Amino acid sequence: MQKTFLRETAGAIMKSVVIVLTIVVVFVSLTALYEVESGISDGTCNIAVLPVEGAILPFYGIGDFDLIITPEVVETFMDAAEGDIKIKAVLTEINSPGGTPVASQRIAERFRSSELPVVGLIGDIGASGGYMVAAATDYLIASPMSSVGSIGVNMSYLEESEKNEEEGLTYVQLIAGKYKDVGSPDRAITDEEKALLQADLDIVHNLFIDLIALYRGLDRDAVVAVADGSTMLGVTAKEAKLVDGLGGRAEAKAILATTLEMDVKDIVFCEYDSGFFLF
Repeated sequence: MQKTFLRETAGAIMKSVVIVLTIVVVFVSLTALYEVESGISDGTCNIAVLPVEGAILPFYGIGDFDLIITPEVVETFMDAAEGDIKIKAVLTEINSPGGTPVASQRIAERFRSSELPVVGLIGDIGASGGYMVAAATDYLIASPMSSVGSIGVNMSYLEESEKNEEEGLTYVQLIAGKYKDVGSPDRAITDEEKALLQADLDIVHNLFIDLIALYRGLDRDAVVAVADGSTMLGVTAKEAKLVDGLGGRAEAKAILATTLEMDVKDIVFCEYDSGFFLF
């Protein structure tokens, strides 16, 4: 009994140590991000640079993604930027194929609500939820070769019922609620179920269109015309008014200088150390 108690106590202590160490590691990683003890600026830079890269998800541990960005990371960063008196604006560098709709909208709304000017710069890709986030910035730049848009919603999956049958596997349906296992890859979907899911997709798609029209100040019909789920090159996106300008960091710096009424030589990016990012 005593040995059992000691083992349990030791286990609890170890768990506490792990939790404390985890908190310390997270704190150190976040502060080391800009190699300063507090805030974002080291005193010489004035534009906070935030990378929005990878899948946009509500939390870690969903799916098998090598790179993830969450609303909490962005919100924490924006809070820090707004709390640093040396920071005059935010440049968010976007390289994301998208993610979940709610997480994407949370990040987009955080940019929209910021007291600081937020300039977006799309790299290779700003698509689907990644474009939703980009569209919410005050001024959006993309490379002429960027992949932009994909204003659509996807719920496709691989149905394996015939494969299971060939392998001698039987799907045993035990549910409470008529549609509880809708979308299970182990059985064929019915026409009724497909219509149910399609109705949900159409609702989300229309809300997506509404948000882009709002964020970009476009007529809804103009967004509908390009909201077929396809992506377009940055140069085409500029013609469709999905982005404001073409270029890279130099163009972003020029826009920031104009926005802040500063000389372009006085615009200094607070560079991040990607080795310390937690996502």
